[in-house]
Amino acid sequence: MVLLSFDIEEFDMPFEYDKSISFEEQMQISIQGTTAILDLLEKHQIKATFFSTVTFALNAPLIMKRIVEQGHEVASHSYFHSNFEIKHLKESKDKLEELTQTEVVGYRMPRMFPVDEKEIFNAGYLYNSSINPTYLPGRYNHFNKPRTYFKQEQVWQIPASVSPLVRFPLFWLSFHNLPLWLYKFLAKITLKKDSYLNVYFHPWEFTDLNKPEKFNFPGYVSKNSGDKMIERFDAFITWMKEKRYTFGTFKEFLKKIES
Repeated sequence: MVLLSFDIEEFDMPFEYDKSISFEEQMQISIQGTTAILDLLEKHQIKATFFSTVTFALNAPLIMKRIVEQGHEVASHSYFHSNFEIKHLKESKDKLEELTQTEVVGYRMPRMFPVDEKEIFNAGYLYNSSINPTYLPGRYNHFNKPRTYFKQEQVWQIPASVSPLVRFPLFWLSFHNLPLWLYKFLAKITLKKDSYLNVYFHPWEFTDLNKPEKFNFPGYVSKNSGDKMIERFDAFITWMKEKRYTFGTFKEFLKKIES
C-alpha cells in the first residue's frame, strides 16, 4: 500500500530563512498548493491523508470540505504550525473533528519534532506519524528507531519511509532533488521490503518557490517546485499505478495491520 500524505499548514517557512510573509499570503500559497494536490488525486482517483493544522482548516473551509468530499482522511498537524503546547494535541483533534465532521485518529508533529507518546494516547489518537527514522544534520538522528511501523505507549508509530540498509530518506526533499528514476527505484525496493510506502509532502511545494528575493530558500528547497513539481508528481503517480501499487489512507492501513 502506498500512503501519500500532505502536511497542510500556514506557510510560515520563510521565517526560518529570515524573510517575512503576511498571514494572508501564507494561506493563499497553501490553498493554491493544496488545490493542485487535490486536482492530481482526483485525476488519478486515489485517496490520501491530509495532516492539517487547525489554523489552516479554520482559514480554508472550502478546501477542507473538498478533502472530505473526495474521500480523503483528515488527521492532525497540531493547532498551529510553529507554536506547540501539550494541550494542543487534544484541542486540535476536537476542533478538526468539529470542522470536518469526521473522526480524527492520527497525528503528525510539525517539522517531525519529538512528542510524548503517552500524551498522544491521552489525547485519543490511534497512530502517530512523527518519526523520520534517519539522520538529518541539524534536525534529528533517529537511527535507533525502527524503520517500519511499531507500537509504543498503545499508539501505532508509522515512520516516514526510508530505504532498506542505508536508511536513505524518501521524504519531500529527496523527491525534489533526486533524478526521478532513482527516486522510483528507491521507492520500489522499499515497497518490496516493507510492503508499504509512507511519503509526505507539503502544499507549498506545488507552488513556485524559486524566488530568492522573496523566500531566500536554498536551491535544494526550491528545486523542481511549482509546475515542475506538479508534472513530477503526476508522473510518479502514473508510474505507481502502472506497477499496480494500491493507494490508501492511514486509517485504511491501520485496519490492515490490526487485522
